[in-house]
Amino acid sequence: MAIDTSVKQQVRGNTWRRWAAALGAGVAMICGASCGNSRDVLEAPQVLVSPYDQSQGDALWAVVPLGNESGVSSVDTYMIADKLVAAVDQVRGVACLPVNRTIQVMRARGISGVRTPEEARALAASLGADGLIVGNVTAYDPYDPPTLGLALALYVRERSTDSGPDPMRLQQAYRDDRVSVRSNFESRPAATVSETLDAKSHDVLMQVKNYAQGRHDRTSASGWRGILASMDRYTEFAAYVAVSRLIDQERLRVGIGAPREGAASGDSSPPPAQR
Repeated sequence: MAIDTSVKQQVRGNTWRRWAAALGAGVAMICGASCGNSRDVLEAPQVLVSPYDQSQGDALWAVVPLGNESGVSSVDTYMIADKLVAAVDQVRGVACLPVNRTIQVMRARGISGVRTPEEARALAASLGADGLIVGNVTAYDPYDPPTLGLALALYVRERSTDSGPDPMRLQQAYRDDRVSVRSNFESRPAATVSETLDAKSHDVLMQVKNYAQGRHDRTSASGWRGILASMDRYTEFAAYVAVSRLIDQERLRVGIGAPREGAASGDSSPPPAQR
């Protein structure tokens, strides 16, 4: 018995639609699984680690509101100081006072800034801080590719102990001047950093990419480059770089050679910035 041509076409059409529907469902399942997996993949961000003896607890730092030497009047130096506070707070073994607290004490002392090591020492004592960051914004361009320059100095003071000085540490100090902890407080900063982070530089872009690990949405279309499109996020990156340089110098000064950064997936520190 012959089958009508229209019936054959209907059967073929139904078969094709079923096959297409099954294929579409399979693709959707695969895509859903892969997308879900990409969202579930977590990366540990780079973490800075304090070089100090933590048997006395965390060291306490403070950040003085920055000066503006960038030539750009629209720079929010208080916001940048807040980002530095946040970056210091992320260092394992170091805590940082809010900028507002530092401003409050400065007003009580009748000072608008810190210009000498003596003023830094006095302000740190009033704050009860072990370290004080002062400095200036030296370059600022918020448009992609952004630029931010920072010149910072870290003043530190000796953290007292109830048990007195460690004889072994004092003996080592005579052999290695890097261990002369905070002996230069009155004459010069313990650490300084001068960075101009221009995102047109491939070196800086590599640092941004490394910094973004564990700090951006992997499913975002812009990926790590989203940091470049937001001056707020780029300032967080710049603050992280500046604080990492200070921590590096402090580690050398106190004579501790442990890695300055750690992450669950291993060390992936950014390369040195161009100077």
